[in-house]
Amino acid sequence: MPGQPARTVLRGPRRSNAPGLPDADHGRLKHLLRAMRGLRTDRTAQTIIAGHAFVQNLRRGHYELGHDASLALRVAAAFTQLATAI
Repeated sequence: MPGQPARTVLRGPRRSNAPGLPDADHGRLKHLLRAMRGLRTDRTAQTIIAGHAFVQNLRRGHYELGHDASLALRVAAAFTQLATAI
């Protein structure tokens, strides 16, 4: 209409209710959280326990890996030596 200003339509934030979008978000979230569900198999538990025991033995000086480093840096030095050996 001549002589009247154009009407501006204001809309609020668009809601994300398109089909599939919330489900895709949920799937991605489940994928990220899957690694934090704990020890699901006996093999996983054995691996974690063996690794924990290995690091404890490194800290206590039962191996000659990282022996020349200070106590605070012994594990880091041992893993550096292991990496170069492998």
